[in-house]
Order: sequence, then C-alpha cells, then structure tokens
Amino acid sequence: MATEQLNVLKALDVAKTQLYHFKAVVIAGMGFFTDAYDLFCIALVTKLLGRIYYTDPALNEPGHLPANVSAAVNGVALCGTLAGQLFFGWLGDKLGRKSVYGFTLILMVLCSIASGLSFGHEAKGVMGTLCFFRFWLGFGVGGDYPLSATIMSEYANKKTRGTFIAAVFAMQGFGILFGTIVTIIVSSAFRHAFPAPPFYIDAAASIGPEADYVWRIIVMFGTIPAALTYYWRMKMPETARYTALIAGNTKQATSDMSKVLNKEISEENVQGERATGDTWGLFSRQFMKRHGVHLLATTSTWFLLDVAFYSQNLFQKDIFTKIGWIPPAKTMNALEELYRIARAQALIALCGTVPGYWFTVAFIDIIGRFWIQLMGFTMMTIFMLAIAIPYDYLVKPGHHTGFVVLYGLTFFFANFGPNSTTFIVPAEIFPARLRSTCHGISAATGKAGAIIGAFGFLYASQDQKKPETGYSRGIGMRNALFVLAGTNFLGLLFSLLVPESKGKSLEELSKENVGDDDTIAPTGTLDRLTCIQLLED
Repeated sequence: MATEQLNVLKALDVAKTQLYHFKAVVIAGMGFFTDAYDLFCIALVTKLLGRIYYTDPALNEPGHLPANVSAAVNGVALCGTLAGQLFFGWLGDKLGRKSVYGFTLILMVLCSIASGLSFGHEAKGVMGTLCFFRFWLGFGVGGDYPLSATIMSEYANKKTRGTFIAAVFAMQGFGILFGTIVTIIVSSAFRHAFPAPPFYIDAAASIGPEADYVWRIIVMFGTIPAALTYYWRMKMPETARYTALIAGNTKQATSDMSKVLNKEISEENVQGERATGDTWGLFSRQFMKRHGVHLLATTSTWFLLDVAFYSQNLFQKDIFTKIGWIPPAKTMNALEELYRIARAQALIALCGTVPGYWFTVAFIDIIGRFWIQLMGFTMMTIFMLAIAIPYDYLVKPGHHTGFVVLYGLTFFFANFGPNSTTFIVPAEIFPARLRSTCHGISAATGKAGAIIGAFGFLYASQDQKKPETGYSRGIGMRNALFVLAGTNFLGLLFSLLVPESKGKSLEELSKENVGDDDTIAPTGTLDRLTCIQLLED
C-alpha cells in the first residue's frame, strides 16, 4: 500500500533555492576540498621524498622511493579511505549524519598535522610514521564521502538536488588545484631563499637541508580550510529524513526544518512506526528485489572509474617525465623538480579537472545523471585510445602538446561524467535508513578500484625492457593505457544499469512511500531501454 509523504519532506522537496542551500554546499564542500588536497598532495611530493631520504651520493642518479615504499606512500591513504567509507557510512545510519560528521573532520585535521610531523630524519622512521598517519587520515576522509553526500541530498530540493550534490563534490577539483598552487608557492619561496645547484653539479647540495621542511609544510597546509568549517558543521541540525524516517521523531524534524527554511511547516500526528516505514535490512530479500541491481550499478561503475581515475591522478608526474614534459631529474635540484611537477599538474587541473566538475554542476539537472555518466565513460574511452594508439608518436619531442591536450580531455570527461555521477546517484536512490551505508559501500568499492590503480599502474607501466630500479618488467606505458581504455569501456557497459534520479523525490526513488506488494517499474528503465535502442539503431 502506498503511504503519504510527510509534510516536512514535501516542504524540503519543493523549497526554493535559498541561503541555507549554499551554506550547506560550503560546509560540506570544504570537507571535500580538504579530502582532495590530502589525498593528492602526496603525489606532488613523492619525488622530493625520494631525493631527500634515498639519494646515494655514490650513484649518478637522484634518489627515488623504492617500489614497495612508493606503493605504500601512495596507496595507504586509499586503504584507510576504504575502511572509513564502510565504517562511517554504517555509523551515519545508526547514530545520525550530524553526530558523526564533526568527528571525521577532527580526525582529518589531526592526522594531516601528524603526517607533516613524521618522526625523525631517517628514511625508515619518516616513511613508517608517514604511512601510519596517512592511513588514519584516509580513514577520516573516507567518512566524509557518505556523510557529505547524504546530508546534501537530504537537505536539497528535488529540482536542484543534483546541482547541489555535484557542487559539494566539485570542491574536490579546487582542492587538487589548491594543492598544486601551495606547492608552487612553497617550492618557489624556498628555491629563492636557499639556492641550490642541479644534481649533476653537486648531488648533496642539490637537495639542501631546507627541503625537508618543504614537503612537511605542503602536507600540513590542508588542515586550515578544514578547521575553519568545524564550527559550522556542528551548528547544522540533523537532516529531517534521518530524524523523521529513522529516529521516528517527526515533531523534531518539523521544528528543525521550520528554522532552516524560515517558514512554518504544519506538524503531523504520526507514530514512530509509520515514520520509520519498512524494517527490512541490507541483506534481506526485499532489499535485493528493490535495490540489488542499483547497488550492483553504483559499485561496479565507481570501481571501474577509480581504477582509471586514480591511476592517472597519482602518477601524472611519472607520465610527464616519460613523455619529456619535465626535464631529466639530474638536470635540476630537488625543489626545481618539485616546482615543475606542480606546475604541470596545475595546468591539467586548471584546464581539465576543475572545468569538468563545474560542467556537471551546470548540466546535471538538465541532462540527467544517466546520460552524463554514459557520455563521460564514452569520451574517456575514446581519448584514452587516442593517446594509446599513437603513443610512440606523441612522446617524441615536439609532439608533447598533443599528448597533454588529450590527457587533459580524459580528466575533463571523467569529471563531467562518472567521477561526479558515481558520487551523486548512491546518495539519492537508496532508502533513508540505508542511504549512508549504501553510499559507503559504493564509495569503498570505488576505493578498491583506486587501490588497484595506485598499486597496479605503478608496476604495469614499467618498461618491458628497462624498468626503473627496484621494479620488475611491466607491460609498458602504452599497453597500460590500453588497459585503462578497456576499463573505461566496461564502465560504459555497467552504466546501462544506473537509474535516472533527476527531478524525483528521495522517497519516490527509494520507494519508501510504497508497500512491499506494490509493483513499480524500476527507476530509469525507460532511459536504459532508450539507450539500448539508440545503440542498436
């Protein structure tokens, strides 16, 4: 039997866009700004870490992180993120979104500072403590994914819900860009204050003792924007959907949202049993019947997207070095190399990454989630093939611009595509009492893909004849790019299972206002059938 939607939820669904929407975007978005800064700033400083702690004066090459250390430094935060997404996603449905929200931010701030204060000046101590604290940093970052997405989806109206969730996620692009800007400023300041010769002239002097402060400042700098938003996170009331549908306190939900919306909402005399709705759980037949395909869609597409996305993001520096866009390491001192890496990544972020996020913000509630995700995976596949097929030509001197343009376009369509939609859809299509949990599961599956990308790409892209010191032979960069193209194509196929959630209330999407005996066509079926028909034509 169908049941009526509560008045307070109706009021949220039809509320005009106003100040509280933008405050929620900023408060939740600054968490994602910090998440991106913390996760991706490590990619900027790994070359510097290698020079500082692993340079052997007896060798003719600058030091670099050993294979196992590099994999750990790049991947350990992702492992923590995966665990945090599962744990805090579950906790957000058990204890409430708001009560857990502040703790994740505190954990991120403390562990970011601790990472920059890693003990000692010897490789073993510094790398060990850096990895330890980055795991727990990732654990806090992981909690931000399901909580931010769920809070924003439950606060927004149904007309512009996609825009606001996308805007929260788009702050990730600014976090990546901010990381490169901070690195450019800090490295430039230290380069001018403490000039050093290139490595080939004086190996020891090319590093300089001041370089040890540079990476620590960069790693810790991301705590500032996160700390500034803690007070406002604690001021946010619990979402009405948690209070009414899970806690069963419709009166409190109505009171909270009347203040937020600045309008009077009529109370309803409903019992807790009616407000909480169905009681079936994640592993029940009812959940699998209603949402099993949805969970398969959100987990598979996020997994496949992150294999490619994190492979490209974490190892941009290696790709730029291999195509000759960054000079050989021995011709630069340590801080000049850091500066050039940051400048290259800033260009990609400014021209491809950030615009892609904000194109999604602009068009998500016009085009819809399904079509943007399908388009994104399609274009990522095309541009990855466009790089891989003529790879030997593109890496020759004089052709690097073509490589960088194509590479930037893959980032643009990742963000104006599945990197945004895989975050948005799980926050909309699952029932309130499982929404945070299912988003956490989807996100954690994505991070499993990121871990495969972070560890696998590093080894797979090694030259088939002359791998880097400490690595075994791989399949080569060109073949690794073909594998990423295939991954994107699989993402395209699984995207056909993704439901369209544009313009519908959360209760309509999750079917919380229908009984078990009601028969409803799966959400998004028309879009999938239309797409398949178009492909056949």
